[in-house]
Amino acid sequence: MNGILLNSRNFNFTNQLHKKMKYKYVPRDISWLSFNGRVLQEANDTTVSLKDRIRFLGIFSNNLDEFFRVRVATLKRMVEVIDKKKKVNIDILDSPHLILEEIQTIVLKQQSEFTRIWNNINKELIKRNVILVNEKKLTLAQKVFVRDYFDNVVRPYIIPLMIENLPELPYLRDKSLYLAIVMRNKKDAYQEKFSLIEIPSRSIGRFVILPSTNNKQNIILLEDIIKFNLPIIFSHFKFNHFEANVFKITKDAEIDIEQEVGINYVDKISKGIKSRRKGKPVRFVYDKEMNAELLEFLIKKLQLTSKSSIIPGGHIHNFRHFMDFPDVLTEKNQRPGPFSHPLFKKKQLVSEVILKKDVMLHFPYHSFDPVIDLLREAAMDDTVYSIKITAYRLASNSKVINALINAARNGKKVTVFLELKARFDEEANLEWKTVLEEEGVNVIVGIPNIKVHAKLCVIQKKINKKIIQYGFISTGNLNEKTAKIYADHCLLTSSRTILTEANKVFTYLENWHAGIKPISKSRNLLISPTNMRSSIVKLIDNEIKFAKQGKIGKISIKLNSLSDQILLDHLYKAVKEGVEVNLIIRGILTLKNVKEKLGSKINAISIVDEYLEHARVMIFHNKGNEKVYISSADWMVRNLDHRIEVATPILDKNIKKELIDILNIQLMDNKKARILDSKLNNNYVPSEGKKACKSQVATYHYLMGKKY
Repeated sequence: MNGILLNSRNFNFTNQLHKKMKYKYVPRDISWLSFNGRVLQEANDTTVSLKDRIRFLGIFSNNLDEFFRVRVATLKRMVEVIDKKKKVNIDILDSPHLILEEIQTIVLKQQSEFTRIWNNINKELIKRNVILVNEKKLTLAQKVFVRDYFDNVVRPYIIPLMIENLPELPYLRDKSLYLAIVMRNKKDAYQEKFSLIEIPSRSIGRFVILPSTNNKQNIILLEDIIKFNLPIIFSHFKFNHFEANVFKITKDAEIDIEQEVGINYVDKISKGIKSRRKGKPVRFVYDKEMNAELLEFLIKKLQLTSKSSIIPGGHIHNFRHFMDFPDVLTEKNQRPGPFSHPLFKKKQLVSEVILKKDVMLHFPYHSFDPVIDLLREAAMDDTVYSIKITAYRLASNSKVINALINAARNGKKVTVFLELKARFDEEANLEWKTVLEEEGVNVIVGIPNIKVHAKLCVIQKKINKKIIQYGFISTGNLNEKTAKIYADHCLLTSSRTILTEANKVFTYLENWHAGIKPISKSRNLLISPTNMRSSIVKLIDNEIKFAKQGKIGKISIKLNSLSDQILLDHLYKAVKEGVEVNLIIRGILTLKNVKEKLGSKINAISIVDEYLEHARVMIFHNKGNEKVYISSADWMVRNLDHRIEVATPILDKNIKKELIDILNIQLMDNKKARILDSKLNNNYVPSEGKKACKSQVATYHYLMGKKY
């Protein structure tokens, strides 16, 4: 596989600086960059479909943009505080200065690798008669088309900014792509003007398919259409020479919210969103062919320094748009669609099924429809009187919201806790708040110092004066769009044991301002920030006790990220005492950097494939009577101390076995699993002499074969 060559040649970026810095743990930001390196490996893997390789380049680019907006911006803030000699607790960081240096080193090397991979993909596109054409390579017919397209579609969105005499640059938007233009007359090389044009890709789209012949698919980027029409845009200046190159800036996206009781969170977050737009630039990426004088001008006006992330690149930027590359490749779709869970194939109400037994949906293999159907049924059920649900990230045209609105119209008491602090979804959630409240839904927002990240729903109905509860607890968002590509688990249940405690969580969410505390003495649910970490410690200690007794001690954990040092230290303690520890971590894993190679005794892998592995699962062997949990929480300080999170035990033996089987399948993956260690080499799990196992394909077949 090509990815193996990529590992040893390009992805071991950190050893030199690790030796210099002598970290006790791998810094979370460096570990995250290693994860994004695994995404880049997928783009380099020739066994992946060409369309998906392009998609992975888009994902890599989008991930990196968000990383700079949030993590690099935070580190830069830390540096500013330290440089001003203010008192600050930086126990979580060995040195933000050095981490920023290391980030810059890694990003530049990954950018170089990205360019190499894109060049190879572009060659493959040409072989398949899919050609990205720039403004200099248009046929006569294409020139006519581009002029007409510009006049009819693009021109209304073009607002040139003349910048060379301005004391400061106009407001430049994060996430946008800009053309930086130098204009002059060839007869007078000293008289030139600078201009900026924002590429209106949000309004129009980035790709335009051109008229083509000979079975070719010619595609032009929107910025190249604008370049071609620069003489028309600036015709009144009578310039005859234009140089135009793209650049983008990434801004600090953190919102400062004063965490005081009584604050109007809606107003505060609205102001925070506006201030985010004016955030400081933390990265400047530009076409390396840009005019040197204009480049120097932009760097000065943006107040960038030698410490800023200034990254030269190729002709194309904002590759995140390539996640929506035109559907011009005739390839077999490797990604099968979701199928109905066998228990919902008959024309039986979802509520009728789960009132009899628990059901686990495994997305994206199973259809998300039963979740929507459950809410729709409740909306029309005369015996249902209450629906309570949490919402973090929702689909743009959310069927979940539509079902809840329908329930409110039908006289149900609908309560939605809407997390306005869901990063980058704040604006959308503010809009949902307005929509829901206009329909009579009780919307709760804003708890000081905490985010609500738990995925809960409790539905209550009354039959013959008897109150019946049912609902669900999920590892992922209530988003029918992402449920097609995110691998998550959702427990549909009527368990009195589980739902009584889930309802207590809602009691807190509704009454926190009255001084009610999150439930800490829950017997079944693990809830942060109260008892989740301490409960996990007890579960680990339990396995240590068994190992000391000469019995089997075994822990298998699947998470997005693991960086909580308390829990990491307990896992290391467990390994020392003979407990088998298996970790499946998609993203961040801050393993210890220790000479004794203790980390090698922990089987830690990461799986990056067609679906995004988003589920959190914990399995503790418990002398063969396994304790199995699904959760919304990663093992990070933010999840365990600063969020409302819930982990639910799986009580049904068949579902418990199902989850154990799925994790065992993933632990056998030798196609898309990488070994995680403190060296961050991202080497693939060896497959020699073993039966090939691509876990996402194997999981699909496993679930397809399940009978109930």
